[in-house]
Formats: sequence, C-alpha cells, structure tokens
Amino acid sequence: MKFEVLSSDLLSHLTTISHVLISKNSMPILDNFLFQVQPGILTMTASDGDTTIVTSTTIEDVTGEGSFAVPVKTLIDPIKEMPQQTLRFEVDDDNLEIFVHYQNGKYNFIAENAKEYPLPKPLSEGASHLELSAQTLLSGIQSTIFATADDDLRPVMNGIYFDIKPEHIVFVASDSKKLVRLINNSVKPGFESCFILPKKPATLIKNSISKDMEGAIIDWDEKCARITVGGYQITCRLIEGRFPRYEAVIPKNNINHLIIDRQVFVNAVRRISVFANSATNQIKFELDKNLLTISSQDMDYSHSGIETVTCTYDGAPMKIGFRAGYLIEILNTVNADEVELRLSDPARAGLIVPVQNKENEDLLMLIMPMMLNEF
Repeated sequence: MKFEVLSSDLLSHLTTISHVLISKNSMPILDNFLFQVQPGILTMTASDGDTTIVTSTTIEDVTGEGSFAVPVKTLIDPIKEMPQQTLRFEVDDDNLEIFVHYQNGKYNFIAENAKEYPLPKPLSEGASHLELSAQTLLSGIQSTIFATADDDLRPVMNGIYFDIKPEHIVFVASDSKKLVRLINNSVKPGFESCFILPKKPATLIKNSISKDMEGAIIDWDEKCARITVGGYQITCRLIEGRFPRYEAVIPKNNINHLIIDRQVFVNAVRRISVFANSATNQIKFELDKNLLTISSQDMDYSHSGIETVTCTYDGAPMKIGFRAGYLIEILNTVNADEVELRLSDPARAGLIVPVQNKENEDLLMLIMPMMLNEF
C-alpha cells in the first residue's frame, strides 16, 4: 500500500483530532491514530474510548487500500519539525512496517493491527436529527462552556444542556454559582428533545469550527451523540440524568437595573480584584444614582482597593458582594459593548445581559452573590 499526502494537511488534521487523546489509556491501541486508506481519501480517527473524532484529507498516487493504526508520537512529532512538503507513505501489508519518505530522508516504524481499534456503535434507529449552522453551534458552546461544573457528585452539571424546543434551541450550563442560558431563535427544530453534551467533546467541537464553516448536523439517541461539522465527525457518550429546572432559578423581579460599558466594567473589576482576599476573591459593589463603587480588601496583608465608575442606575441604593473571578468570566464571554446588571437585593442572584443581543439570540447570565464582610 502506498500514498502521498501534503505534510501541512496531514499535520493540521492530526493535531486537531489528537486533542481527544489522554495520557493513560485502558486500551494501548488508543495510543494510536487509525488510518483508513481508500482511493483518493485518507480517513483518520482518534479516540479515548468515550469520545471519537474522525476526519479525512485527500491523498494522491494511491496504490492499494486498507487500514492500520499508527503510534501518535512516532508519526506526529517528526512531521511537526518538517517544512511543508509531500510525504510518501509505503506500508508493508504483511508486517505493517511503514516507511515515511520526505525531502532528503525517511523514517520507519511498525504499525498496529486496525482490527483491534474500537469504533463507536451506530446510533439507534430512532435517533433524533437536527441541522443548524456551524456558527449557531459555536456560539452556543462558546457562551456556555465556561459555566460547566467539575462535580463528581452531580455529573449532569458537567456538560452543556441542549434543550430542543419546536421554535428554538436553548443552550444551558451551570456550576450552581453561575448559570448561562442562550436561546437561539434561528433554529426551528419542530420537535422537543434534550441531551447533555459533556465538556470534552464540546471543547473539541469548539476548536474544530472556524468562521468559514457553514452547516452542522447533530444526531443523538438516549446514550450517544454524533456531531458532524467542517469535515470532522465527533461521536461521544452523553451524560445520563436529568438536568435541573434551570428556568426555576432565574429570578423574574430584579427591578434594579444598572447599565455600563462592558470593557470599562471588566477592567475596573480586574484592577480591584488584585486587592481581594485570595481565598474568597470577594469584591463589593456600592450602587447609588448613576454611580458604581467597586472595592476589595485583604485583611491578611493590610491592603485594599477602591474605584468609582460612572454608569446608568436609578434603582435603590445597594451594597452587594460577588466573586471577582466569576464576574470576569461572565463579562469576558458577553459579546456586547454595554451590559445590564439586574438586581433585586444583596441576597438574591444577579442577572447580566447584553444591552444589545446578537441577531436571533437571547443571552442571559446569572451570578450568585456573596455574603459581605463589611470592610
């Protein structure tokens, strides 16, 4: 078996799918890429046992066809050090010895039998099917993934909840300290369904989508999902269990509204957070008419910071505490010039929304307050 492939194409695809790999596999074969050679097409697969990602690239001067598993480091590390060029692979079908020929050199290694490589089972016949734009999927993941939890006791919080409604799709994530809900009205599924996508495949999808990609396809059943986008197909196990009733925790009567420039806001929070206690990371907001005072103090080191920022606010005077790191994460994720902070009282969750949502989107972020230790 022989074929030629452009080194930059091969490296780009292998680098992307290699992100699924883990350092300690229960099956040694998973330390390999699976290569499947067909006329004009090389299909590459990587898996950690729970999540599998598949992609393909064009090849030339192909002789024969077949499958084999190649060691990840043995293949990818030398190619990283090569300038762009055409690589020629020669595979001995009997003992699976592979020779990789490149400009002024070659190297060889022994491949593994492809029959040992585990592939995901097909989805059930009753699997659901949804088509949407790649950018809709990307926006849903980018807006929510930072709010997912790492909670062994509540695994349903460790992923992104896809709440499929007939007239729209809702992306939700929460770690109980913060919550993100993004409604996208450009998708009209026409049916109801739901699933929880784990954080790892969500990250793989996010890293696989570029701005020039158009369509995405999601197929899923009760246990697994298959996402096809931009030349990549990602199959994963879904998180089993029931996601909490997220709408029930979103307060409906936050009557005190503050509007502020997002970049000015996040920069001020960053500066003042430097002086916050390292254990609590607490900052204090004091709100009065068109004025926001942000302060923090660390008694252990006898230092503090305070800054006043102009804003639009005509609600009741209020003092409320937040964890600075959570607030910065939220403000960095909101893609808007101005944001609105909606509050009711210092003991209830605050809502952060963009003053101007992107077309067909309704983004809402919730952050829990902290009990103030008055300075």
